[in-house]
Amino acid sequence: MSWVLLVLAGLVEVAWSQSIKPTDNFTRPWPTVLCFLLAATAVYLLSRAMNTLPVGTAYAVFTGIGAVGAVVLGVVVHRDPVTLGRGLALALILGGVVLAYATDTGGA
Repeated sequence: MSWVLLVLAGLVEVAWSQSIKPTDNFTRPWPTVLCFLLAATAVYLLSRAMNTLPVGTAYAVFTGIGAVGAVVLGVVVHRDPVTLGRGLALALILGGVVLAYATDTGGA
């Protein structure tokens, strides 16, 4: 269950990362409220996952999911450039997330 919570936390973090820009430097009230709610939800889910997963593993996976999701959405939604370097970086991050899951000793 901890890994499910951790993946959900990472996905909420992706949504949170995309919610920052619409706040227009936190000057727009409703986008700002949404941004803070998403951030709090992501951290809450992360904290629940950390009840049984090692802190370092959980945080690394959380940020890895967030980073990959943010870059992918940037490419798909905002037409950010796709480069070989970015692709290799994402592959390394994904590999690290998979390795962390495969070698987890903190329970599930």
